[in-house]
Amino acid sequence: METAQTLRRRIKTVGELHAIVRTMKALAAVSGRQYEAILKSLEDYARPVEMGLRVTLRGRVLEQVNRAKKPGPLAAVIFGSDVGLCGRFNEELVAFSLEQLHGRSGAAGLNILAVGARIEARLSELGQPVSAILSTPSSPAGIAAAVGQILTTLDLWQKQAIGQVLLFYSQSGTPKLFPLLPVDLKQFDRLMEEPWPSRVLPTFSLDAERLLAALIRQHLFASVYRAIVESLTAENQLRLRAMQAAEKNIEEKMDELVYEFRTQRQDAIDAELLDIGAGFEAVRGH
Repeated sequence: METAQTLRRRIKTVGELHAIVRTMKALAAVSGRQYEAILKSLEDYARPVEMGLRVTLRGRVLEQVNRAKKPGPLAAVIFGSDVGLCGRFNEELVAFSLEQLHGRSGAAGLNILAVGARIEARLSELGQPVSAILSTPSSPAGIAAAVGQILTTLDLWQKQAIGQVLLFYSQSGTPKLFPLLPVDLKQFDRLMEEPWPSRVLPTFSLDAERLLAALIRQHLFASVYRAIVESLTAENQLRLRAMQAAEKNIEEKMDELVYEFRTQRQDAIDAELLDIGAGFEAVRGH
């Protein structure tokens, strides 16, 4: 049986651990809400880009850019985490990504950009080589810089004749696949069916191909940005759940230790009282 002094030390240690878990839980909750707000703001950014594409794609331009092309070599961007304590976030994402990649056309010379040290480590464990590694943004302020680095890598890949780029990320804890390149402009056909929000249809004076290229660049930026934010949101959601479970287990352990400590203390007090009573009876009898 543990002594009272040992139990005091254990109670103190568990209490410190409980404080750390509560802090991490609060950070995960705050970060998750921040990234959820960013996702809503991103919709406001992507909407004008889609409307610009809707205007630009009217007429023969859509017919020209939608010409069938032979799929080129395949590349993938996998968004994981740099920090643990988020369950099987990276493991499930890697398993889903490799399952989707294997067997696809152009996967023989596969290039992978791993965003997050833990996703790269998991890929290495499974024997999957990684072409490049980036750190995940540590705050919302670093997301734009990370997107710029990813787009720069994609530009280098396109110069190497890589024609297919897939994004893999987690959305609310579920792995997702988003085909980034080549951009299928037919996905914007639904915009043609929506009524224009004003009475006057807009027009443009720039060269149609130049304008289309600029809008597609913005579309790529918004797509990569959304993938990063979705991944960070899911990571913090899973970390929050893990911290909630850990907090519950710690509180149960704390209750057990406190109960054991109080029981031992009460037993010691009872033993001392019995000794005092026995001594008093012995003195009185004498």
